[in-house]
Amino acid sequence: MTPFDPKAATNAFLAALPVAGHLKAIRYTQGGHWLLLWGWLAVVVICLAVARLGLLPRLKGAIEGRRPRPWLFAFLAALVFLLAEAVLELPWDAYSDWWRNTAYGLTSQPLTGWLTDALLNMAITAFALALFFMALYALMRRAGRTWWLWSGAVAAVFITMGLVLAPVFIEPLFNTYTPAPPGPTRDAVVALAKVAGVPSDKIYIYNGSKQSNRYTANVSGLFGSARVAMSDVMFAKGADIAEVRGVVGHEMGHYKRGHVFFGVVFNSLLVLAALGLTAALFPLVDRWVKTGAASVADPVGLPTLWIVLSTVFFLATPSTNTATRLQESDADAFSLRVAHEPSGLAKGLVKTIEYRADSPSALEEFLFYDHPSVRRRVQRAMDWKAAHLAEAEAQEAADAAAGR
Repeated sequence: MTPFDPKAATNAFLAALPVAGHLKAIRYTQGGHWLLLWGWLAVVVICLAVARLGLLPRLKGAIEGRRPRPWLFAFLAALVFLLAEAVLELPWDAYSDWWRNTAYGLTSQPLTGWLTDALLNMAITAFALALFFMALYALMRRAGRTWWLWSGAVAAVFITMGLVLAPVFIEPLFNTYTPAPPGPTRDAVVALAKVAGVPSDKIYIYNGSKQSNRYTANVSGLFGSARVAMSDVMFAKGADIAEVRGVVGHEMGHYKRGHVFFGVVFNSLLVLAALGLTAALFPLVDRWVKTGAASVADPVGLPTLWIVLSTVFFLATPSTNTATRLQESDADAFSLRVAHEPSGLAKGLVKTIEYRADSPSALEEFLFYDHPSVRRRVQRAMDWKAAHLAEAEAQEAADAAAGR
């Protein structure tokens, strides 16, 4: 009997995608790297345009002409600014999010459908962020020069609220979520959930094909709202029980390993650091932007604040990507330990190459990839299979029996 060769198995999985498909994925992925830079530049130019229009000083005069109304002005200034910025950015978003994905066959959504979703998302995001900035400016007024030291706590509250509310109130506005129907696939997922020690009553399938042709699944929510959702694209692309178990085991890993809580802490600390830099750099940058703000605590200066925040988050991309890659690797390892589906996981991963080229350089992966490269992930799965061959083959036999 020929010994199992992990390297050969990895190459065989990757060869399932034709060479033309790999080359197309490389073009799409590397072109996407440039979108980060152009997207940041678009934000800077738009913020400068909003500042030059003088919308916020005029709004302040209208609201606080007779008496101070700091809470109301902070909320409305943030709402007006965020909506104006989003509307001006819409042509760029249409190119980067819709036209480009359409050109590469990664979405079949018509422009009208994309625009409807984009406008709805714009309204929800602007309202939520306006509430955040209203609280942030109140903190500035109360805490004085140390306001930014407390900003991470404000961010943590809003991030947590978003995670709890999104699956219940927001995601259903964009897609239809239905419980996985009775049958072998649901039975396999429920059995896996029990072994993994995660809730088995919230396994959903959603019409992800409405927006995207990408093979994907996700875990969302927090506390009682947490759920695992599989896009219908998975099944349109022929996902079998082994794939479903491997992919859903990965998503369960995010839940079981507490990655959501890590994300709350990490992103809150990132916001704290970004706002700390904003406090220090605001006077210097605002002399260039020319908003006319009295200080960083004046909502008239929101365009300047947004430029500094966008720049910090843009420069922090390698750090945020690294944090996400670590979580993705951990979720893969959890799936392998619990689901025993290295081949199923590998088959699913190969189907993601079309929007994430499989073999980047180490530098490219560090700078731009928020998931480990597919080649690296498949290789790890095959290494696990080689080390646990009996368990993997036993599970393959069980899957074959269940699929009959």
